[in-house]
Amino acid sequence: MESICCAQVLYDFTAEPGNNELTVQEGEILTLTNQSIGSGWVEARNSRGNVGLVPEDYIEVKTILIISFVFVISLLYLEHIDFDIHRSLVFQSVILLLSVMVILCHMAVGSVYSFDEEWDDDSDDGKSTGGYGGSQAEEGGTMQRGGAHSTMKLSLNKFPGFSKTPNPEVYLLTKHISKGDDRLPIYMGEVGPVWLYPQIQLDCVVADPKKGSKMYGLKSYIEYQITPNTTNRPVNHRYKHFDWLYERLVEKFACALPIPCLPDKQVTGRFEEEFIKMRMERLQGWMSRMCRHPVISNSDVFQLFLNYRDEKEWKLGKRKAEKDEIVGVKIFSNIDPELPELDPAQVEQKYEMYSQFTRSMDNSVKELLAVGHLHWKRCTGPLQKEYRQIGKAFQNLSSVFNTSAYPREYTLKEALTATGKTYEEIAEIVAGQPKKDLHFLMETNHEYKGLLGCFPDTIAVHKAAIDKVKEADHLVVMNKISQQDKLIMEKNLSTMSYALQAEMNHFHSNRIYDYNRLVQFYLEEQVKFYETIAEKLKKALGQYTTM
Repeated sequence: MESICCAQVLYDFTAEPGNNELTVQEGEILTLTNQSIGSGWVEARNSRGNVGLVPEDYIEVKTILIISFVFVISLLYLEHIDFDIHRSLVFQSVILLLSVMVILCHMAVGSVYSFDEEWDDDSDDGKSTGGYGGSQAEEGGTMQRGGAHSTMKLSLNKFPGFSKTPNPEVYLLTKHISKGDDRLPIYMGEVGPVWLYPQIQLDCVVADPKKGSKMYGLKSYIEYQITPNTTNRPVNHRYKHFDWLYERLVEKFACALPIPCLPDKQVTGRFEEEFIKMRMERLQGWMSRMCRHPVISNSDVFQLFLNYRDEKEWKLGKRKAEKDEIVGVKIFSNIDPELPELDPAQVEQKYEMYSQFTRSMDNSVKELLAVGHLHWKRCTGPLQKEYRQIGKAFQNLSSVFNTSAYPREYTLKEALTATGKTYEEIAEIVAGQPKKDLHFLMETNHEYKGLLGCFPDTIAVHKAAIDKVKEADHLVVMNKISQQDKLIMEKNLSTMSYALQAEMNHFHSNRIYDYNRLVQFYLEEQVKFYETIAEKLKKALGQYTTM
């Protein structure tokens, strides 16, 4: 018996260019071609034959069973079987098969059991590495994650509409909070509340990608070498390990810290040299950003990722991280601001300011990405073509002048030919320039687009806490909480606000550094670009005589 999985689309989904995604519409029927993608994605084919990635939570899976009746056909070769009886048996089997297929086409299977091809050899306790973005809050106040046998759910950062804000009451009503060894202090710095930064800035280098295989070469993967500056001892990780780290960081910190998504997973072409180079570059950017964060870089799970010494330590560390109970809104219980308590009105004012800024910056970053993408297309398309046409036109004019038989034509003809060739060279320079400067501008803005896309969900946790504290007076009157409970809620809300302020100050510090360095580099490359063109034009100009 074998099965063919098809699915009905529940919600419209628009693919992002360059991500191997498939645009689908509500009600559309898809054929699932690969359910082992992981991270909340499946590969599907639509009725037009287009194949791409679709969010798992956007579809309802149905399974069609096909019952093999080869054994019936084989009866033709058995002796002592009456042919009429055999023909009747075959006919009845076909009718039975068609009936089963028609019935099961209308039966929805409750869930898709996806076994990620990259996790089948070391998934430890058989637990899913479930994503962050389930449908409801757990008792611990963290986003619902996949259970022991569930599939990986959609990332909160990519599809925030499919998550609900964790319940802040789990933390707000906590009376006695023990910080322990995981204490996360916040101090008053020159710019306001700040995290405690390490004396030596952690950094790492992602390099030396190598192709490996398992199962006698049936499955292949790319392994990267990561070398932290603290030990200079390299460790090896596959993309699945980065994905696991991302899931752990989201689960533990996302209520307090925005965790940007990893580079998108790719189904086809993932072993091509250009893709490997691009993925390594983006993994380097992601790791560098995580290393620069004082809370994330010092966390046990991140240190494990960079510093494990052998397979045993790696697996034990993974189990420990997956059993961590200080996740979701509980992370605020580790935060210890050595600062005076804030008034709830001050907290709300800060929330509104940060919410407005991140929305505005998100719009500006998207605008810059759109303009940059359009300019890149023009440089490699219309502009290159126009400069080539100008060059060709000058050379054609030179050819015509060459037919005049006029004795003093040679110098002008050569100058026109040189001018034409110069414009052809300029065409190639224009087409190649985006890779030298615009590429880095686009990549950094793409990083910030992902980072800013996380802020609404992180800030929403604070909004929910503010609303809860606003209800406190009413709850006291209704005798649902005591006056002491209200004071505890306000104190804990103040702690949450200091965490948000410290995170925004970290974000602003990085933003100023990144964009100052980025635009500086972009303008330097632009100056070189125009100087190169100017030199070529000056050289062409020198071919002409002054008359």
